[in-house]
Amino acid sequence: MQHSDLGNFLARHGGLLAKGPVAVVMAEDSVEIDSTLRHHLKMGFFPVILLTAVEMPLAADLSERVHRIRYDAHAENALMTAVNLMIEAAPGTWFHYGYNAEYLFFPFCETRSIREMLTFQTEERRDAVLSYVIDLYAPDLDRHPDAVCLEGALLDRSGYYALGRRDPANHNHPRERQLDFFGGLRWRFEEHIPPARRKIDRIALFRAKPGLRLRPDFTFTDEEYNTYACPWHHNITTAIASFRTAKALKRNPGSTFDIHTFRWHNSTEFEWHSQQLMDLGLMEPGQWF
Repeated sequence: MQHSDLGNFLARHGGLLAKGPVAVVMAEDSVEIDSTLRHHLKMGFFPVILLTAVEMPLAADLSERVHRIRYDAHAENALMTAVNLMIEAAPGTWFHYGYNAEYLFFPFCETRSIREMLTFQTEERRDAVLSYVIDLYAPDLDRHPDAVCLEGALLDRSGYYALGRRDPANHNHPRERQLDFFGGLRWRFEEHIPPARRKIDRIALFRAKPGLRLRPDFTFTDEEYNTYACPWHHNITTAIASFRTAKALKRNPGSTFDIHTFRWHNSTEFEWHSQQLMDLGLMEPGQWF
Protein backbone atom coordinates (compact mmCIF):
# COMPACT_ATOMS: atom_id res chain seq x y z
CA MET A 1 0.00 0.00 0.00
CA GLN A 2 1.41 3.35 -1.03
CA HIS A 3 0.94 6.74 0.63
CA SER A 4 1.90 10.19 -0.63
CA ASP A 5 3.54 11.44 2.58
CA LEU A 6 3.81 10.72 6.29
CA GLY A 7 1.40 13.45 7.36
CA ASN A 8 -1.28 12.10 5.04
CA PHE A 9 -0.74 8.55 6.30
CA LEU A 10 -1.01 9.57 9.96
CA ALA A 11 -4.12 11.64 9.30
CA ARG A 12 -5.96 8.93 7.34
CA HIS A 13 -4.52 5.68 8.68
CA GLY A 14 -2.97 6.58 12.05
CA GLY A 15 -5.32 4.15 13.77
CA LEU A 16 -3.33 1.27 12.28
CA LEU A 17 -0.43 2.14 14.55
CA ALA A 18 -2.48 1.33 17.64
CA LYS A 19 -2.41 -2.38 16.72
CA GLY A 20 1.36 -2.65 16.93
CA PRO A 21 4.06 -3.54 17.48
CA VAL A 22 5.10 -1.33 14.56
CA ALA A 23 8.33 -1.67 12.55
CA VAL A 24 9.56 1.45 10.76
CA VAL A 25 12.20 0.88 8.06
CA MET A 26 13.86 3.84 6.38
CA ALA A 27 15.35 3.02 2.97
CA GLU A 28 18.49 5.08 2.39
CA ASP A 29 19.15 3.18 -0.85
CA SER A 30 17.81 0.15 -2.71
CA VAL A 31 19.99 -2.48 -0.99
CA GLU A 32 18.18 -5.46 0.56
CA ILE A 33 14.87 -3.68 1.09
CA ASP A 34 12.81 -6.82 0.43
CA SER A 35 14.82 -9.00 2.79
CA THR A 36 14.64 -6.37 5.53
CA LEU A 37 10.87 -6.09 5.25
CA ARG A 38 10.37 -9.86 5.14
CA HIS A 39 12.54 -10.31 8.22
CA HIS A 40 10.46 -7.91 10.28
CA LEU A 41 7.17 -9.30 9.05
CA LYS A 42 8.37 -12.77 10.06
CA MET A 43 9.22 -11.44 13.54
CA GLY A 44 5.57 -10.52 14.00
CA PHE A 45 5.55 -6.76 13.47
CA PHE A 46 2.33 -5.24 12.16
CA PRO A 47 2.10 -2.86 10.52
CA VAL A 48 5.48 -2.61 8.80
CA ILE A 49 6.16 0.86 7.40
CA LEU A 50 8.70 1.67 4.69
CA LEU A 51 9.89 5.27 4.41
CA THR A 52 11.53 5.97 1.05
CA ALA A 53 12.30 9.02 -1.05
CA VAL A 54 11.64 7.30 -4.36
CA GLU A 55 9.42 4.50 -5.60
CA MET A 56 11.53 1.48 -4.79
CA PRO A 57 10.17 -1.66 -6.50
CA LEU A 58 8.91 -4.21 -3.99
CA ALA A 59 8.34 -7.90 -4.47
CA ALA A 60 4.72 -8.85 -5.19
CA ASP A 61 4.30 -10.57 -1.83
CA LEU A 62 5.28 -7.37 -0.01
CA SER A 63 3.42 -4.65 -1.87
CA GLU A 64 0.12 -5.36 -0.09
CA ARG A 65 1.64 -6.18 3.30
CA VAL A 66 3.80 -3.09 3.74
CA HIS A 67 2.78 0.56 3.99
CA ARG A 68 5.15 2.43 1.69
CA ILE A 69 5.33 6.16 2.46
CA ARG A 70 7.15 8.73 0.36
CA TYR A 71 9.63 10.46 2.64
CA ASP A 72 12.97 12.27 2.28
CA ALA A 73 15.31 9.74 3.83
CA HIS A 74 18.33 12.00 3.39
CA ALA A 75 17.06 15.05 5.22
CA GLU A 76 18.88 15.95 8.45
CA ASN A 77 17.71 13.69 11.30
CA ALA A 78 15.15 12.19 8.92
CA LEU A 79 14.46 9.01 10.89
CA MET A 80 14.18 10.80 14.23
CA THR A 81 11.71 13.29 12.80
CA ALA A 82 9.51 10.52 11.41
CA VAL A 83 9.62 8.48 14.61
CA ASN A 84 8.72 11.50 16.73
CA LEU A 85 5.69 12.19 14.55
CA MET A 86 4.56 8.59 15.06
CA ILE A 87 5.09 8.85 18.82
CA GLU A 88 2.68 11.79 18.87
CA ALA A 89 0.15 9.87 16.79
CA ALA A 90 0.20 6.59 18.73
CA PRO A 91 0.98 6.86 22.45
CA GLY A 92 1.07 3.44 24.09
CA THR A 93 2.24 1.61 20.95
CA TRP A 94 5.50 -0.35 20.82
CA PHE A 95 7.78 0.68 17.94
CA HIS A 96 10.95 -0.59 16.35
CA TYR A 97 12.87 1.62 13.92
CA GLY A 98 15.88 1.05 11.69
CA TYR A 99 17.24 1.15 8.15
CA ASN A 100 17.28 -1.15 5.15
CA ALA A 101 19.86 -3.96 5.35
CA GLU A 102 19.36 -4.04 9.13
CA TYR A 103 17.83 -7.08 10.84
CA LEU A 104 16.51 -7.11 14.40
CA PHE A 105 17.15 -10.19 16.56
CA PHE A 106 15.89 -10.86 20.05
CA PRO A 107 16.41 -13.89 22.31
CA PHE A 108 14.62 -17.01 21.01
CA CYS A 109 13.16 -15.10 18.05
CA GLU A 110 13.13 -18.31 16.00
CA THR A 111 10.36 -19.75 18.16
CA ARG A 112 8.78 -16.71 19.83
CA SER A 113 7.18 -13.59 18.37
CA ILE A 114 8.06 -9.99 19.02
CA ARG A 115 4.65 -9.58 20.64
CA GLU A 116 5.51 -12.28 23.20
CA MET A 117 8.80 -10.63 24.01
CA LEU A 118 7.27 -7.16 24.41
CA THR A 119 4.47 -8.56 26.58
CA PHE A 120 7.14 -9.92 28.92
CA GLN A 121 9.03 -6.63 28.84
CA THR A 122 5.85 -4.76 29.75
CA GLU A 123 5.27 -7.14 32.68
CA GLU A 124 8.80 -6.25 33.77
CA ARG A 125 7.65 -2.60 33.91
CA ARG A 126 10.07 -1.67 31.15
CA ASP A 127 9.11 0.67 28.29
CA ALA A 128 12.26 0.33 26.19
CA VAL A 129 14.79 -2.29 25.09
CA LEU A 130 18.49 -1.67 24.52
CA SER A 131 19.84 -2.87 21.16
CA TYR A 132 23.43 -3.35 20.03
CA VAL A 133 24.09 -2.64 16.36
CA ILE A 134 26.33 -5.50 15.23
CA ASP A 135 28.13 -4.84 11.96
CA LEU A 136 27.83 -7.37 9.16
CA TYR A 137 30.10 -7.33 6.12
CA ALA A 138 30.80 -9.32 2.99
CA PRO A 139 33.77 -11.70 3.15
CA ASP A 140 35.06 -10.65 -0.30
CA LEU A 141 34.88 -6.99 -1.32
CA ASP A 142 36.05 -7.77 -4.85
CA ARG A 143 32.94 -9.88 -5.42
CA HIS A 144 30.69 -7.62 -3.33
CA PRO A 145 32.04 -4.06 -3.63
CA ASP A 146 29.09 -2.60 -1.69
CA ALA A 147 30.11 -4.86 1.26
CA VAL A 148 26.66 -6.53 1.38
CA CYS A 149 26.25 -10.29 1.08
CA LEU A 150 23.62 -12.21 3.05
CA GLU A 151 25.12 -15.63 2.37
CA GLY A 152 28.46 -15.88 4.09
CA ALA A 153 28.14 -12.54 5.92
CA LEU A 154 30.75 -12.02 8.63
CA LEU A 155 30.67 -10.26 12.00
CA ASP A 156 33.25 -9.54 14.68
CA ARG A 157 33.13 -12.12 17.47
CA SER A 158 35.08 -9.90 19.90
CA GLY A 159 36.37 -6.36 20.29
CA TYR A 160 33.32 -4.84 22.00
CA TYR A 161 33.50 -2.68 25.13
CA ALA A 162 31.49 -0.18 27.15
CA LEU A 163 32.23 3.09 28.93
CA GLY A 164 30.21 4.89 31.56
CA ARG A 165 27.95 7.54 30.03
CA ARG A 166 28.75 10.95 31.44
CA ASP A 167 26.03 13.04 32.98
CA PRO A 168 26.20 16.55 31.49
CA ALA A 169 24.85 17.94 34.75
CA ASN A 170 27.54 16.21 36.84
CA HIS A 171 30.76 15.34 35.02
CA ASN A 172 32.16 13.51 38.07
CA HIS A 173 29.50 10.80 37.93
CA PRO A 174 28.22 8.66 35.08
CA ARG A 175 24.51 8.31 34.44
CA GLU A 176 22.91 5.50 36.42
CA ARG A 177 22.53 2.25 34.44
CA GLN A 178 23.62 3.88 31.20
CA LEU A 179 26.66 2.92 29.14
CA ASP A 180 28.11 3.86 25.76
CA PHE A 181 28.96 0.75 23.76
CA PHE A 182 31.64 0.47 21.08
CA GLY A 183 33.03 -2.16 18.72
CA GLY A 184 32.73 -3.59 15.25
CA LEU A 185 33.70 -1.62 12.17
CA ARG A 186 33.10 1.71 13.88
CA TRP A 187 35.87 0.78 16.31
CA ARG A 188 38.28 -0.91 13.88
CA PHE A 189 38.01 1.91 11.33
CA GLU A 190 37.35 4.74 13.75
CA GLU A 191 39.61 7.13 11.82
CA HIS A 192 36.88 7.23 9.18
CA ILE A 193 33.99 7.60 11.65
CA PRO A 194 33.10 10.93 13.33
CA PRO A 195 33.37 10.58 17.14
CA ALA A 196 29.66 11.26 17.64
CA ARG A 197 28.79 8.24 15.44
CA ARG A 198 31.10 5.63 16.93
CA LYS A 199 28.63 4.22 19.48
CA ILE A 200 26.84 0.99 18.60
CA ASP A 201 24.01 1.17 21.14
CA ARG A 202 20.53 2.16 20.09
CA ILE A 203 17.21 2.21 21.94
CA ALA A 204 15.50 0.61 18.96
CA LEU A 205 12.43 -0.85 20.70
CA PHE A 206 10.26 1.44 22.82
CA ARG A 207 6.72 2.21 23.88
CA ALA A 208 5.49 5.63 22.81
CA LYS A 209 4.08 8.08 25.32
CA PRO A 210 3.09 11.76 25.24
CA GLY A 211 6.04 14.14 25.22
CA LEU A 212 8.64 11.47 24.44
CA ARG A 213 11.23 12.39 21.81
CA LEU A 214 13.93 10.39 20.02
CA ARG A 215 17.23 12.28 19.88
CA PRO A 216 19.81 12.19 17.04
CA ASP A 217 22.08 9.86 19.04
CA PHE A 218 19.33 7.18 19.24
CA THR A 219 18.52 7.94 22.88
CA PHE A 220 15.31 9.35 24.32
CA THR A 221 14.39 12.42 26.32
CA ASP A 222 13.18 10.16 29.16
CA GLU A 223 16.46 8.95 30.66
CA GLU A 224 14.93 5.75 32.04
CA TYR A 225 14.38 4.64 28.43
CA ASN A 226 18.16 4.83 27.92
CA THR A 227 19.07 2.38 30.69
CA TYR A 228 20.26 -1.14 29.96
CA ALA A 229 18.38 -2.70 32.89
CA CYS A 230 16.03 -1.92 35.71
CA PRO A 231 17.47 -1.40 39.23
CA TRP A 232 16.56 -4.88 40.51
CA HIS A 233 17.80 -7.29 37.82
CA HIS A 234 19.03 -7.70 34.25
CA ASN A 235 16.62 -7.22 31.38
CA ILE A 236 16.33 -8.46 27.80
CA THR A 237 18.64 -6.85 25.27
CA THR A 238 18.43 -7.22 21.50
CA ALA A 239 20.79 -6.99 18.53
CA ILE A 240 20.51 -5.37 15.12
CA ALA A 241 22.60 -7.15 12.51
CA SER A 242 23.46 -4.31 10.17
CA PHE A 243 25.31 -3.79 6.89
CA ARG A 244 24.86 -0.01 7.19
CA THR A 245 28.37 0.87 8.42
CA ALA A 246 30.09 -1.45 5.94
CA LYS A 247 28.07 0.09 3.09
CA ALA A 248 28.98 3.60 4.20
CA LEU A 249 32.69 2.86 4.55
CA LYS A 250 32.83 1.43 1.02
CA ARG A 251 30.77 4.22 -0.52
CA ASN A 252 32.57 7.09 1.15
CA PRO A 253 35.40 8.38 -1.10
CA GLY A 254 37.43 9.17 1.99
CA SER A 255 37.54 5.56 3.15
CA THR A 256 36.78 3.19 0.28
CA PHE A 257 40.30 3.17 -1.19
CA ASP A 258 41.85 2.53 2.24
CA ILE A 259 39.75 -0.57 2.88
CA HIS A 260 40.43 -3.71 0.83
CA THR A 261 38.79 -6.16 3.23
CA PHE A 262 36.84 -6.05 6.48
CA ARG A 263 37.96 -9.57 7.41
CA TRP A 264 40.38 -9.94 10.36
CA HIS A 265 41.40 -12.67 12.80
CA ASN A 266 38.26 -12.16 14.90
CA SER A 267 35.82 -12.45 11.99
CA THR A 268 33.31 -15.28 12.07
CA GLU A 269 30.41 -16.23 9.82
CA PHE A 270 27.04 -14.97 10.92
CA GLU A 271 24.62 -17.85 11.46
CA TRP A 272 21.45 -15.69 11.33
CA HIS A 273 20.36 -17.17 14.66
CA SER A 274 19.74 -15.59 18.05
CA GLN A 275 21.67 -18.29 19.90
CA GLN A 276 24.93 -17.26 18.25
CA LEU A 277 24.40 -13.65 19.33
CA MET A 278 23.69 -14.75 22.90
CA ASP A 279 26.71 -17.08 22.92
CA LEU A 280 28.92 -14.18 21.83
CA GLY A 281 27.49 -11.95 24.56
CA LEU A 282 25.94 -9.57 22.05
CA MET A 283 22.49 -9.81 23.61
CA GLU A 284 20.96 -11.49 26.64
CA PRO A 285 17.58 -12.89 27.67
CA GLY A 286 17.54 -11.35 31.13
CA GLN A 287 14.86 -13.17 33.17
CA TRP A 288 13.10 -14.49 30.04
CA PHE A 289 13.80 -18.20 29.56
